[in-house]
Amino acid sequence: MRSVVTVVFNSRQSLETSVDVEPDSAGSQAARDWFDATWVRLGCEPLRPSGKILLLDKILGVADALGHAQLAQDPQQLREFASHAALALQKPRITVDLPGLVVGF
Repeated sequence: MRSVVTVVFNSRQSLETSVDVEPDSAGSQAARDWFDATWVRLGCEPLRPSGKILLLDKILGVADALGHAQLAQDPQQLREFASHAALALQKPRITVDLPGLVVGF
């Protein structure tokens, strides 16, 4: 499956990449585990006052922690992020909108 992943950092900065992934339950779980581990490694904080952390929150948090500069300078890391997002969500088009705090597909 080809998936186009766009990360919007602000009104002037966004990154987009296309990745090819083979969606299956094992790959989806591995991608979710990657977001869990990366969330912890980067020291991300919960977005909700309740403290509940959903997969979409982890995707937003990891994108924000990695930041535009790092992902723009390291296309391999951008592809890794996009691949994991595509595998976890199994959607052909994903938009990670940091200002809006929304992951759309």
